[in-house]
Order: sequence, then C-alpha cells, then structure tokens
Amino acid sequence: MIKSGSIFLCLCFALAPLTARAQGSTDKQQNKKRDQMWKHEYAEINGLKLHYVAVGKGKTVLFLHGFPEFWYEWKNQLTEFGKDYRAVAMDMRGYNLSAKPEKVEDYAVPLLVADVKAMLDKLSQGQKAILVAHDWGGAVAWAFAIAHPEYLEKLVIINAPHPGVFARELKSNPAQQKASAYMLMFRGEQAEATLSANNYALLDQIVLKAKPGLFTEEDRQAYLAAWSQPGALTGGLNYYRAARVGPPPAKAEGENANAEPVPFVQNTSLVVKVPTLVIWGEKDTALLTGNLEGLDQYVPNLRIKRIPQGSHWVIHEEPDLINRSIREFIGGKGK
Repeated sequence: MIKSGSIFLCLCFALAPLTARAQGSTDKQQNKKRDQMWKHEYAEINGLKLHYVAVGKGKTVLFLHGFPEFWYEWKNQLTEFGKDYRAVAMDMRGYNLSAKPEKVEDYAVPLLVADVKAMLDKLSQGQKAILVAHDWGGAVAWAFAIAHPEYLEKLVIINAPHPGVFARELKSNPAQQKASAYMLMFRGEQAEATLSANNYALLDQIVLKAKPGLFTEEDRQAYLAAWSQPGALTGGLNYYRAARVGPPPAKAEGENANAEPVPFVQNTSLVVKVPTLVIWGEKDTALLTGNLEGLDQYVPNLRIKRIPQGSHWVIHEEPDLINRSIREFIGGKGK
C-alpha cells in the first residue's frame, strides 16, 4: 500500500523541474521588461566618452560602482529608485563601456571627482542630486562631497572608508594593514596577469562565488563580458596605482622605493558638509569596521546602518535591505 505522504513526495519530485522551468521563464520575462526600461547612453565629458544607464524621471540619484564591478552592480537599485527618481548608474572611467585612458595619472582622484561633477552638470542641471556609492565609487564620492557639497542633497556610502579615517587605520591598525595587503598586489606589474588568468578565475571566486546563489549565470556572463573589455582590467587597477593607496610600506612592485605616497584626498579639510548615510556590512574582510570609529569627527550629519551579516558584497547579498535603508534616508514613495 502506498501512503499518501509518499504520493505527495513523488508529485513534488515530478513537478519540481516544471516549477523551476516556469520560474526561470518568469525571471527571463521580468529581466527583458526591465532591460527595455533601461536607457543606455553616453556622455562626452572631460574629453572622455562615459557610458551610463538611466531609468525614471525626477531628481537624479547617481550610483557609483567599485572594483571590479561596473554599472550593473546597481541593477536592483535602478529598478527600485527608477520608480520616483531619475536613477543613473555609470561605468566610471576605465571600466566596461566607458573610455579607458592609458596613463596611470589619468586616474587620479581629482579627475575622477571632475567626472562626477560633469555628469551631475549634465544630468541635474543645477538641481541638487543624491549620490550613492560603493567601494572605489565610495572613495570618489567621499572626495566629491568634500569638494562640492553644494551639488548634493544627500550622500549614501556603502562599505567605503572616509579618506581621513582610512589613512589613520592604514597607519596604526595592524588588522586593517593586513586586510589591505592585496592593494599592493593590485598596484604591481603582475596584477593583470594574476586576475585575468583562467578566464578571470580569481575575480570570479572573489566576487561571483563569494556566497552561493548571489549571482545567476546571466549575471556571471555580464561580469565576464565587462572584465574582458579591452583595457578594462587595467583601468580599474589604475585607481589603486594612481592613488598609491595601501598599507605601509606603501610601495608596490615596480614603483620607486623612495617615492612618497600621494595623499588620497588633498583638500585642506576632510569635513563632509552633506547629510550622509553610511551602510556597512560588518563581515567585510577587506575594509574593517574600525573605519566607522571616529567618522562623526569628519561627518557632522551622519547616520550609520550596520548590517552584521553583510560582507563587502552586501549590495548583492541584501538588496531589499539596502533599498529600504536608502529609501528611509532619502524619501520618495517606492514600494
């Protein structure tokens, strides 16, 4: 005699492939609809052609990605904030479909800040914008907010250290020094070969396989295509080389052993005069939570959102939580 529970299990196993295929079909339809809403455009600024993706109308929310990502890092945020804002995610200079200057000095922080300024001049046309940024995008966003607070209504930083705090941590915190040792490798002459070997296996492992289930095969192919753009990997690595950021001794292979590190942000003041939300995945193994200590000395109007279970890739791990946190901070109707 076959028990009803066994019949139920058999039906579940039989229907599982059909359910998976149906879900896959639904996801593809949703992605196709989403892609049709997004507008891929280019801006000619500072002598460069920079690619960006935009959706929605209203006040501009500009998203800046980190290394080794590209505009696609913000796909979930474009969908959410495109409902009631003009949500824009750019490929920063050196990445994916944007121009890739050949000289290392073309990636100095003041030039990256100038790119953001020119983008907002084009997109916001005198209206204050909201800037949301992660990792290297966050580093540039900090520098931009310090230099041009009049452009911003609010600033949102995700796992990216303030330059003043990070300098302190690199100088005096052995744990952060150890966690940042990879930066010296990124600045070295063998970085491209190491990171691109075996079809970008190391980047694949660090980003796309950081946690099972975070990325679909479609996502993976998009990242591989972006990394494979001629000059894109070097462009991203040149951010590290131009800033010469890293733990002491701040010298990478091939650099002048007597050269003094260039200050990451050279403004006389590092105070951020913009209301700021800092979101931090506390399990970030590269940028430690010490970067939150004393941050209020530089950012008087500061809110910190800690995500205990989040890593450096918290944007991908907790997209709904990220969206809610940003939404609570900047307002708007949303869901």
